[in-house]
Amino acid sequence: MPSLNANGIRIAFDTAGDPKAVPLLLISGLGLQLTAWPDEFVEGLVELGFYVIRYDHRDTGLSTKFEHAGTPSLGLAWLKSLVRWPIRPPYTLEDMADDAVGVLSALGVARAHVVGMSMGGMIGQLMASKYPSRVLSLTSIMSSSGRRGLPGPGPEVKRALLRRPKTADADAMIEHGVRLWQAIGSPTYPTPEKQLRRRVARALRRNCCPGGVVRQALAVAACGDRTPQLRTIVAPTLVIHGAADPMVPLACGEATAQAIPNARLEVIEGMGHDLPIQLLERLLALIDAHAHGKMTPDSTPRLFVKQ
Repeated sequence: MPSLNANGIRIAFDTAGDPKAVPLLLISGLGLQLTAWPDEFVEGLVELGFYVIRYDHRDTGLSTKFEHAGTPSLGLAWLKSLVRWPIRPPYTLEDMADDAVGVLSALGVARAHVVGMSMGGMIGQLMASKYPSRVLSLTSIMSSSGRRGLPGPGPEVKRALLRRPKTADADAMIEHGVRLWQAIGSPTYPTPEKQLRRRVARALRRNCCPGGVVRQALAVAACGDRTPQLRTIVAPTLVIHGAADPMVPLACGEATAQAIPNARLEVIEGMGHDLPIQLLERLLALIDAHAHGKMTPDSTPRLFVKQ
Protein backbone atom coordinates (compact mmCIF):
# COMPACT_ATOMS: atom_id res chain seq x y z
CA MET A 1 0.00 0.00 0.00
CA PRO A 2 1.56 3.35 -1.01
CA SER A 3 1.80 6.20 1.50
CA LEU A 4 2.51 9.92 1.41
CA ASN A 5 3.55 12.71 3.76
CA ALA A 6 0.78 15.16 4.60
CA ASN A 7 0.14 17.49 7.52
CA GLY A 8 3.21 16.14 9.31
CA ILE A 9 2.19 12.48 9.27
CA ARG A 10 2.33 9.43 6.99
CA ILE A 11 -0.96 8.60 5.30
CA ALA A 12 -1.66 5.36 3.44
CA PHE A 13 -3.73 5.82 0.31
CA ASP A 14 -5.06 4.05 -2.75
CA THR A 15 -6.23 5.31 -6.13
CA ALA A 16 -8.36 3.81 -8.88
CA GLY A 17 -9.13 4.97 -12.39
CA ASP A 18 -7.49 7.35 -14.83
CA PRO A 19 -5.45 10.07 -13.06
CA LYS A 20 -6.54 12.44 -15.84
CA ALA A 21 -10.21 11.91 -14.97
CA VAL A 22 -12.20 14.10 -12.56
CA PRO A 23 -10.90 13.44 -9.00
CA LEU A 24 -13.24 12.14 -6.32
CA LEU A 25 -12.06 11.80 -2.70
CA LEU A 26 -13.66 9.18 -0.43
CA ILE A 27 -13.49 9.89 3.32
CA SER A 28 -14.37 6.95 5.56
CA GLY A 29 -16.03 6.88 8.95
CA LEU A 30 -14.99 6.45 12.58
CA GLY A 31 -12.36 3.73 12.95
CA LEU A 32 -12.88 2.61 9.36
CA GLN A 33 -10.04 1.97 6.95
CA LEU A 34 -10.02 2.92 3.29
CA THR A 35 -11.04 -0.67 2.56
CA ALA A 36 -14.43 0.04 4.21
CA TRP A 37 -15.57 1.47 0.87
CA PRO A 38 -16.92 -1.58 -1.01
CA ASP A 39 -14.83 -2.57 -4.01
CA GLU A 40 -17.99 -2.60 -6.14
CA PHE A 41 -18.66 1.01 -5.13
CA VAL A 42 -15.14 2.13 -6.06
CA GLU A 43 -15.29 0.23 -9.35
CA GLY A 44 -18.66 1.81 -10.10
CA LEU A 45 -17.24 5.30 -9.58
CA VAL A 46 -14.36 4.50 -11.92
CA GLU A 47 -16.82 3.27 -14.56
CA LEU A 48 -18.66 6.57 -14.22
CA GLY A 49 -15.45 8.39 -15.14
CA PHE A 50 -13.98 9.42 -11.79
CA TYR A 51 -10.41 9.17 -10.54
CA VAL A 52 -11.06 7.73 -7.08
CA ILE A 53 -8.81 8.50 -4.12
CA ARG A 54 -9.13 6.71 -0.77
CA TYR A 55 -6.94 7.01 2.31
CA ASP A 56 -6.56 5.77 5.88
CA HIS A 57 -7.25 8.39 8.53
CA ARG A 58 -4.62 9.12 11.15
CA ASP A 59 -4.90 6.44 13.85
CA THR A 60 -6.48 4.04 11.32
CA GLY A 61 -5.26 1.35 8.96
CA LEU A 62 -1.70 1.81 7.78
CA SER A 63 -1.41 5.52 8.56
CA THR A 64 0.43 7.13 11.50
CA LYS A 65 -0.84 6.10 14.94
CA PHE A 66 -1.03 8.40 17.96
CA GLU A 67 -0.48 5.78 20.65
CA HIS A 68 1.79 8.21 22.49
CA ALA A 69 -1.34 10.23 23.29
CA GLY A 70 -2.79 7.33 25.28
CA THR A 71 -6.41 6.17 25.28
CA PRO A 72 -8.69 8.90 26.65
CA SER A 73 -11.89 8.28 28.60
CA LEU A 74 -15.02 8.67 26.51
CA GLY A 75 -17.11 8.52 29.70
CA LEU A 76 -15.32 11.56 31.08
CA ALA A 77 -15.70 13.33 27.75
CA TRP A 78 -19.45 12.63 27.82
CA LEU A 79 -19.76 14.08 31.32
CA LYS A 80 -17.82 17.18 30.23
CA SER A 81 -20.14 17.63 27.27
CA LEU A 82 -23.17 17.55 29.56
CA VAL A 83 -21.88 20.49 31.59
CA ARG A 84 -20.33 22.13 28.51
CA TRP A 85 -16.76 21.87 29.75
CA PRO A 86 -14.11 21.92 27.02
CA ILE A 87 -12.92 18.57 25.66
CA ARG A 88 -9.26 18.46 24.68
CA PRO A 89 -8.59 15.61 22.23
CA PRO A 90 -5.11 14.64 20.99
CA TYR A 91 -6.20 16.04 17.60
CA THR A 92 -9.36 17.58 16.14
CA LEU A 93 -11.68 16.97 13.22
CA GLU A 94 -10.19 20.15 11.75
CA ASP A 95 -6.79 18.42 11.82
CA MET A 96 -8.36 15.49 10.00
CA ALA A 97 -9.85 17.85 7.41
CA ASP A 98 -6.33 19.24 6.95
CA ASP A 99 -5.17 15.63 6.41
CA ALA A 100 -7.73 15.21 3.61
CA VAL A 101 -6.56 18.38 1.88
CA GLY A 102 -2.96 17.27 2.41
CA VAL A 103 -3.70 14.02 0.57
CA LEU A 104 -5.01 15.96 -2.44
CA SER A 105 -2.02 18.31 -2.40
CA ALA A 106 0.50 15.46 -2.16
CA LEU A 107 -1.13 13.83 -5.18
CA GLY A 108 -1.15 17.08 -7.15
CA VAL A 109 -4.94 17.38 -7.13
CA ALA A 110 -6.17 20.97 -6.99
CA ARG A 111 -9.92 20.25 -6.60
CA ALA A 112 -12.02 17.16 -6.09
CA HIS A 113 -15.54 15.97 -5.52
CA VAL A 114 -15.70 14.92 -1.86
CA VAL A 115 -17.79 12.01 -0.57
CA GLY A 116 -17.73 11.27 3.15
CA MET A 117 -19.66 8.78 5.26
CA SER A 118 -20.50 9.24 8.94
CA MET A 119 -17.44 10.87 10.58
CA GLY A 120 -16.08 11.22 7.05
CA GLY A 121 -19.09 13.35 6.24
CA MET A 122 -18.21 15.62 9.15
CA ILE A 123 -14.63 15.90 7.90
CA GLY A 124 -15.93 16.66 4.42
CA GLN A 125 -18.16 19.39 5.83
CA LEU A 126 -15.21 21.06 7.56
CA MET A 127 -13.09 20.65 4.44
CA ALA A 128 -15.75 22.35 2.28
CA SER A 129 -16.08 25.17 4.82
CA LYS A 130 -12.36 25.79 5.41
CA TYR A 131 -11.08 25.05 1.90
CA PRO A 132 -13.88 26.06 -0.50
CA SER A 133 -11.53 26.29 -3.48
CA ARG A 134 -10.55 22.61 -3.09
CA VAL A 135 -14.07 21.11 -3.14
CA LEU A 136 -15.98 20.72 -6.41
CA SER A 137 -18.99 19.22 -4.65
CA LEU A 138 -19.78 17.62 -1.30
CA THR A 139 -21.77 14.45 -0.62
CA SER A 140 -22.38 13.84 3.08
CA ILE A 141 -23.68 10.32 3.78
CA MET A 142 -25.27 9.21 7.10
CA SER A 143 -23.60 12.10 8.93
CA SER A 144 -24.62 14.96 11.20
CA SER A 145 -24.23 18.66 11.89
CA GLY A 146 -23.37 17.97 15.53
CA ARG A 147 -26.11 20.35 16.67
CA ARG A 148 -26.92 19.98 20.36
CA GLY A 149 -30.22 18.22 20.98
CA LEU A 150 -30.13 15.91 17.97
CA PRO A 151 -30.96 12.26 18.73
CA GLY A 152 -28.19 9.73 19.27
CA PRO A 153 -27.84 5.98 18.79
CA GLY A 154 -30.76 3.75 19.71
CA PRO A 155 -30.68 1.45 22.79
CA GLU A 156 -29.56 -1.66 20.89
CA VAL A 157 -26.75 0.24 19.21
CA LYS A 158 -25.63 1.74 22.53
CA ARG A 159 -25.44 -1.73 24.02
CA ALA A 160 -23.44 -2.97 21.03
CA LEU A 161 -21.05 -0.01 21.29
CA LEU A 162 -20.49 -0.51 25.01
CA ARG A 163 -20.05 -4.27 24.72
CA ARG A 164 -16.47 -5.49 24.50
CA PRO A 165 -15.05 -8.70 23.02
CA LYS A 166 -14.96 -11.55 25.54
CA THR A 167 -11.27 -12.07 24.87
CA ALA A 168 -8.57 -10.46 22.78
CA ASP A 169 -8.28 -13.37 20.36
CA ALA A 170 -9.22 -12.93 16.69
CA ASP A 171 -12.40 -15.03 16.83
CA ALA A 172 -13.85 -12.97 19.69
CA MET A 173 -12.99 -9.70 17.99
CA ILE A 174 -14.55 -10.85 14.72
CA GLU A 175 -17.70 -11.92 16.57
CA HIS A 176 -17.89 -8.53 18.27
CA GLY A 177 -17.46 -6.70 14.96
CA VAL A 178 -20.16 -8.78 13.27
CA ARG A 179 -22.65 -8.08 16.07
CA LEU A 180 -21.92 -4.35 15.90
CA TRP A 181 -22.46 -4.20 12.13
CA GLN A 182 -25.69 -6.16 12.52
CA ALA A 183 -26.89 -3.64 15.10
CA ILE A 184 -26.23 -0.58 12.91
CA GLY A 185 -26.92 -2.11 9.48
CA SER A 186 -29.83 -1.60 7.11
CA PRO A 187 -32.89 -3.57 8.28
CA THR A 188 -34.41 -3.72 4.79
CA TYR A 189 -31.09 -4.62 3.14
CA PRO A 190 -29.28 -6.93 5.58
CA THR A 191 -25.79 -8.15 4.75
CA PRO A 192 -25.43 -11.94 5.09
CA GLU A 193 -23.54 -12.92 8.24
CA LYS A 194 -20.89 -14.85 6.31
CA GLN A 195 -20.13 -11.78 4.23
CA LEU A 196 -19.97 -9.58 7.34
CA ARG A 197 -17.62 -12.06 8.99
CA ARG A 198 -15.27 -12.02 5.99
CA ARG A 199 -15.34 -8.21 5.90
CA VAL A 200 -14.54 -7.85 9.61
CA ALA A 201 -11.78 -10.46 9.43
CA ARG A 202 -10.24 -8.70 6.43
CA ALA A 203 -10.17 -5.39 8.29
CA LEU A 204 -8.62 -6.95 11.41
CA ARG A 205 -5.91 -8.66 9.37
CA ARG A 206 -4.99 -5.34 7.76
CA ASN A 207 -4.85 -3.40 11.02
CA CYS A 208 -6.44 -3.12 14.47
CA CYS A 209 -6.07 0.02 16.59
CA PRO A 210 -8.79 0.24 19.29
CA GLY A 211 -7.12 3.26 20.89
CA GLY A 212 -7.31 5.09 17.59
CA VAL A 213 -11.08 4.60 17.46
CA VAL A 214 -11.39 6.21 20.91
CA ARG A 215 -9.15 9.14 19.96
CA GLN A 216 -11.17 9.73 16.80
CA ALA A 217 -14.42 9.55 18.79
CA LEU A 218 -13.03 12.17 21.16
CA ALA A 219 -12.27 14.42 18.18
CA VAL A 220 -15.90 14.09 17.08
CA ALA A 221 -17.16 14.87 20.59
CA ALA A 222 -14.89 17.90 20.89
CA CYS A 223 -16.01 19.32 17.56
CA GLY A 224 -19.50 20.04 18.79
CA ASP A 225 -21.99 21.98 16.69
CA ARG A 226 -20.72 22.63 13.15
CA THR A 227 -23.80 24.60 12.08
CA PRO A 228 -21.89 27.92 11.80
CA GLN A 229 -19.33 26.30 9.49
CA LEU A 230 -22.03 24.52 7.48
CA ARG A 231 -23.71 27.84 6.74
CA THR A 232 -20.56 29.02 4.97
CA ILE A 233 -20.34 26.08 2.54
CA VAL A 234 -20.64 27.17 -1.09
CA ALA A 235 -19.96 23.82 -2.80
CA PRO A 236 -23.04 22.07 -4.21
CA THR A 237 -24.03 19.68 -1.45
CA LEU A 238 -25.97 16.44 -1.41
CA VAL A 239 -26.96 14.89 1.92
CA ILE A 240 -27.86 11.19 1.80
CA HIS A 241 -29.36 9.55 4.85
CA GLY A 242 -31.12 6.31 5.68
CA ALA A 243 -34.59 6.56 7.15
CA ALA A 244 -33.78 3.54 9.34
CA ASP A 245 -30.35 4.65 10.59
CA PRO A 246 -30.11 3.49 14.24
CA MET A 247 -26.64 4.98 14.79
CA VAL A 248 -27.08 8.51 13.43
CA PRO A 249 -30.85 9.03 13.15
CA LEU A 250 -32.44 10.74 10.16
CA ALA A 251 -32.94 13.98 12.11
CA CYS A 252 -29.14 14.43 12.01
CA GLY A 253 -29.12 14.31 8.21
CA GLU A 254 -32.07 16.68 8.06
CA ALA A 255 -30.25 19.15 10.31
CA THR A 256 -27.18 18.93 8.07
CA ALA A 257 -29.17 19.67 4.93
CA GLN A 258 -31.03 22.53 6.61
CA ALA A 259 -27.79 24.19 7.69
CA ILE A 260 -25.99 24.09 4.31
CA PRO A 261 -27.23 26.67 1.78
CA ASN A 262 -29.12 25.04 -1.11
CA ALA A 263 -28.24 21.52 0.05
CA ARG A 264 -30.33 18.65 -1.28
CA LEU A 265 -31.50 15.86 1.03
CA GLU A 266 -32.07 12.34 -0.28
CA VAL A 267 -33.71 9.98 2.21
CA ILE A 268 -33.42 6.25 1.47
CA GLU A 269 -36.09 4.10 3.08
CA GLY A 270 -34.83 0.99 4.83
CA MET A 271 -31.20 2.13 4.86
CA GLY A 272 -29.27 2.03 8.13
CA HIS A 273 -25.71 3.02 8.98
CA ASP A 274 -23.91 1.03 6.30
CA LEU A 275 -23.49 0.72 2.53
CA PRO A 276 -25.42 -2.44 1.61
CA ILE A 277 -24.67 -4.00 -1.76
CA GLN A 278 -28.34 -3.69 -2.73
CA LEU A 279 -28.13 0.13 -2.59
CA LEU A 280 -24.78 0.72 -4.28
CA GLU A 281 -26.25 1.32 -7.73
CA ARG A 282 -28.63 3.90 -6.30
CA LEU A 283 -25.87 5.62 -4.35
CA LEU A 284 -23.64 5.70 -7.42
CA ALA A 285 -26.42 7.22 -9.48
CA LEU A 286 -27.08 9.93 -6.89
CA ILE A 287 -23.40 10.85 -6.57
CA ASP A 288 -22.88 10.88 -10.33
CA ALA A 289 -25.95 13.03 -10.93
CA HIS A 290 -24.94 15.42 -8.17
CA ALA A 291 -21.35 15.76 -9.37
CA HIS A 292 -22.56 16.59 -12.86
CA GLY A 293 -25.40 18.90 -11.80
CA LYS A 294 -28.08 16.55 -13.12
CA MET A 295 -30.21 15.88 -10.06
CA THR A 296 -33.80 15.30 -11.16
CA PRO A 297 -36.68 17.19 -9.51
CA ASP A 298 -38.51 14.00 -8.55
CA SER A 299 -35.42 12.60 -6.79
CA THR A 300 -35.52 9.50 -8.98
CA PRO A 301 -31.95 8.18 -9.16
CA ARG A 302 -30.68 7.05 -12.52
CA LEU A 303 -27.34 6.49 -14.19
CA PHE A 304 -26.41 9.02 -16.82
CA VAL A 305 -24.71 8.08 -20.04
CA LYS A 306 -21.48 9.99 -20.56
CA GLN A 307 -21.31 11.88 -23.89
